[in-house]
Amino acid sequence: MGNHRFFATTFKGLEEVLAGEVAALGGEEVGIGAGSVSFSGDMALCYRGNLRLRSANRVVMLLSGFPAPTPAALYEGARDIPWTELFAPERTIAVDATVRDSGITHSHFAAQKTKDAVVDRFRDATGRRPDVDTASPDVRIVVRIVRDAASVSLDTSGESLNRRGYRAHPTEASLKETLAAGLILLAGWQGGEPLVDPACGAGTIPIEAALIAGNIAPGSLGRSFGFQRLLGYDRKRWERLLAEARAEARRSGSVRIEGSDVSPEAVGWAIRNAQNAKLAERIRFTARSIRIFSPGEGPGTILCNPPYGTRLPGGTQAEAFYREMGEALKKRSRGWTAFLLSGNPELTGFLGLKASRKIPVMNGPIDCRLLKYELY
Repeated sequence: MGNHRFFATTFKGLEEVLAGEVAALGGEEVGIGAGSVSFSGDMALCYRGNLRLRSANRVVMLLSGFPAPTPAALYEGARDIPWTELFAPERTIAVDATVRDSGITHSHFAAQKTKDAVVDRFRDATGRRPDVDTASPDVRIVVRIVRDAASVSLDTSGESLNRRGYRAHPTEASLKETLAAGLILLAGWQGGEPLVDPACGAGTIPIEAALIAGNIAPGSLGRSFGFQRLLGYDRKRWERLLAEARAEARRSGSVRIEGSDVSPEAVGWAIRNAQNAKLAERIRFTARSIRIFSPGEGPGTILCNPPYGTRLPGGTQAEAFYREMGEALKKRSRGWTAFLLSGNPELTGFLGLKASRKIPVMNGPIDCRLLKYELY
C-alpha cells in the first residue's frame, strides 16, 4: 500500500483535538488548517481513521492538485486523473465543489465541469459512464478551488462520520455526534471521573462520553463507508481492523455518566439512542428540571450544550433557565468543573459565574464559546 495525502474535516475550534487523534493513529506530516487536518499514510490508516476518529466529520483522499484559472483548465486537470482505476463505471457519483477568490466563481459550475471530465474519461476508456446521484452516491468527489489552485479528492467516508448509526430520531437542535465527542476531548475528559450533562436533549454528549470511556471505536457500530465502494478495497484488512477495535473495547463501564433534561420526551429519545449504541447500562438518564439539578460528590466534569434561544420549548424563558443553572452550579456543584457551549453570550451572563477559559468553537454556522468554570 502506497502513501496518500488525506484531509480530515472537523468543526472550527476542534482542529488541535483532531490533530492529536490523527497523530495517535500514526498519521505522518500532520498539518492543521481551518476546520481540517492534513496527514499522510497508507489506506490502512484511512480505514483506521474512519473507524476510530471521534471528532472528524469526513476523511478525504487527495487525488490531484493543479492550477485551474479557467473552466478548461479545471476540465483538463480533472480528466487527467485515472478515474477508471479508482471505481467501477457502475458506481453512482456526486461532485461537491467550493470556490473562493478564483476565476471560476460558481461552485455549481465547477462541480459540473468536474463531472463532465470524469464521465468523459470513463466513456473514452470503457464505453460506459457512471450515473449521477446527488442524494446518495456510491462515490463522492470533492473539488476545492482557492485562488485558482484546484484540489480534487475522493471522500472515503461516504456519509458524514457524525452518522454513527445510534440516533433514532435526529432533531434540528441535536448536537452533532462528532462535535459532542470533540467537546469532551477538548474539555480533557478521558473517562477517569464522572461526567454529567444537565441539559442532555437526545443524549449525544453522555453517549459519546460512554464510547470514550469504553474505548469503543465510533465507526464500529454497524455503518458503512465510502472506501468500501472503491476498487482495491481490502475487505479482509478492514474486517481485521474492525475485529481488533471491538476486541479492545472495554466490556464494563465503571465511571458514572449521567444525563438529565426537563423534557421527558427528550429523555425517552436519549434512552432509545443509548440502547441503539448498546450503552444503556453505562448511562443513567432522568427527566429533571435544572432547578433541582445536583451532580453529587465531586470531582467530576459537567458538560452541556444549553439552548441558545431566548425562549425554550414549552414557553419557558431562557433567562430563568440560565439563572437556575447558575444557582445549581454555584450552590450544589462544588468540586466539579463545568463546561458549557455558549452560542449566546447575553444568556450565559445570567449564570453569574466568571469563566476561567473561553475556547472558540463553531457549531455549524453558530459562533460559540466553550466556557470553562471552576466550581470551588
